Amino acid sequence: MQANTPEVLVHKEAPAPVSLWQATLYWLRLGLLSFGGPAGQISMMHQDLVENRRWISERRYLHALNYTMVLPGPEAQQLATYIGWLLHGVKGGLIAGLLFILPSFFLLAALTWTYLTFGDVPLVQGLLYGIKPAVTAIVLFAAWRIGSRALRNWALRIISTLAFVAIFVFSVPFPLIVLAAAGIGYIGSRLAPQFFQLGGGHQGEKMDYGPALIDEHTPLPEHARFSWKRMLIILFSGLTLFMLPLLVLALVSDLNGTLATMGWFFTKAALVTFGGAYAVLPYVYQGAVEQYGWLTATQMIDGLALGETTPGPLIMIVAFVGFVGGWTSALFGPDQLALAGLTAAAVVTYYTFLPSFMFILLGAPSVEATRHNIGFTAPLTGITAAVVGVILNLALFFAWHVLWPDGFEGRFELFSALLGCAAFIALFRFKVGVIPVIAACACLGLSYSLI
Repeated sequence: MQANTPEVLVHKEAPAPVSLWQATLYWLRLGLLSFGGPAGQISMMHQDLVENRRWISERRYLHALNYTMVLPGPEAQQLATYIGWLLHGVKGGLIAGLLFILPSFFLLAALTWTYLTFGDVPLVQGLLYGIKPAVTAIVLFAAWRIGSRALRNWALRIISTLAFVAIFVFSVPFPLIVLAAAGIGYIGSRLAPQFFQLGGGHQGEKMDYGPALIDEHTPLPEHARFSWKRMLIILFSGLTLFMLPLLVLALVSDLNGTLATMGWFFTKAALVTFGGAYAVLPYVYQGAVEQYGWLTATQMIDGLALGETTPGPLIMIVAFVGFVGGWTSALFGPDQLALAGLTAAAVVTYYTFLPSFMFILLGAPSVEATRHNIGFTAPLTGITAAVVGVILNLALFFAWHVLWPDGFEGRFELFSALLGCAAFIALFRFKVGVIPVIAACACLGLSYSLI
C-alpha cells in the first residue's frame, strides 16, 4: 500500500503574502476553467490552493468546506467566497465569488441567445437531439452517485422513497419536501441517532504539504474576528441589496411583474438548494414551467444541456431560465427581445447568488472563531436522502419528454433510448467525463438527424 502512495513535495517555509491583485487573477482563471461540476471544482481548488500555492492548509480548507456543505446554495462557489474572504476580507470574498460565476453567466447568455435565435436551424436541432438523452443519463447518474453515498441504511432509503412518491405522485412542492425531510432527520436523531449521522463527506486522509499562508495556527486577521457591529452592518447591507432592487422592479411594473416575480421566486429557490443544482431543478421546473410558463419543458431540458457545457456552478442554468422567460415575455417590446432576456437573466442570477454571499459573510467569522464541527447534521442527512428521490423524479421527467416527445400516444424515440443507455454506461462503467459524453452524443445525434 505504501508503494502506491503518491509522493508529496513538502515545503519548509510558508509562501509569501498574496496581494489582492494576485488573488483576483487566480479567481478569474478559476471562473474560466471550472468545468466538472462541484466535485471537479472543489478538487481543482484543493490542488491549486492547498497543494501547489499553499495559500491555505489542508485542515483549514476542509473546515471551510464542511461549513459550505451544510448551507443551501452552490458549495464550490461558496468555498471560493470563503477563502477569498479569509485572504482579503469582504472585498476578497466578493471578488472570488463574483469571478466564479460571471464568466459562466456571460457565456451562457451568449449560448441562450444563439439557441433562441437559431434553434430552428437543422444543425442546432440535430446537436440538441443527441444532447437531450445524454442529459437524461447524466441526471440519472447523479441520482445513483448521490444515493450510493447518502442512502446508507433503511431509514434513509424510506425518506428517499417517500420524497419520490410525494413529488412524482402528489406534486408536493419541493420546499415542503425539504422541510419535512429536515424535520424527520431532527426527530430521528433524537430517537435513533445511529441512522442519521452525517457520514463520508470530505474528511479523507489529510496530507502535509508544508507550511501554508493560512495555517492551522495562523492568528485570525482582524476582518475574520467575530464582531456584532460588523455582522449587523453586513446584515443590513444584505437586506438592503435584497429589498431595494425588488422594490424598484415592482414599481417599474407592478407587484405581479415578471422581473419582480423572478427575483422573489429565485430567492426562494436559492434557500432550498440543499443537495446541489440537480435537487433544486424540480422546484425551478414547478415554478418556471408549470406555474409561470416562462419556458417549456423541452426548453428546460435544452437549458440543462447548455449548462452542462459551460464552466461555473451548474445552478447557473437559472440564467438560461431567466433569459428565455424575459425573451418570451417580450418585457421591452418585440424589438428588444435580447435586452429583455439579458435583463431577466441578470435579475435571476443576482437573486440566486445573493443569499450565498450573505451566508458566507455573516457565518464565516463565527465558524473561524469556534473551529468546531458544524451542527444540524441530522436534518442535513434527512434532506440529502430526500434529494435522491427528487433527482430520480427529475430523471424520469426528462426521460418522458425525450423518449415520448409527443406524449405516450405518440412515437417512441428508439435512437434516443439507445443513446441515453450508451451515455449512462459510459458514465457509470467507464467513468467518462460529462463533457466528452455530451460531445459524443451531440455528434451522433447530428449524424442521425441528417441521415
